[in-house]
Amino acid sequence: MTDCLFCKIVSGDIPATIVHQTDRTVAFRDVNPQAPTHVLVIPKGHYENAAALAAADDGLADEVLKAAHAVAVQEGVAEDGYRLVFNTGPQAGQTVFHVHGHVLGGRSMHWPPG
Repeated sequence: MTDCLFCKIVSGDIPATIVHQTDRTVAFRDVNPQAPTHVLVIPKGHYENAAALAAADDGLADEVLKAAHAVAVQEGVAEDGYRLVFNTGPQAGQTVFHVHGHVLGGRSMHWPPG
């Protein structure tokens, strides 16, 4: 998609601090971090939200989750715990309509969120 912010990051048209990458996923630091560790994990292909990614049934959802865990390990938050958030739809707070998981860690998380 030519107007998608995250597709432009994947293509290299917009810079990002990439911390992890596989053939089908990329992870980069959030520009507005909500925790000491805040990394976004996305598929390189465009899927509007988590529901679209799940419906694709091509194993990519599994790869995104594995990449998120790899980021948590790499960032040193896996042992103490991290939060993984996928906002799906405007009412859930999704503002970029390219599926992305937030890997949040490095501080205590509270429940319920937001």
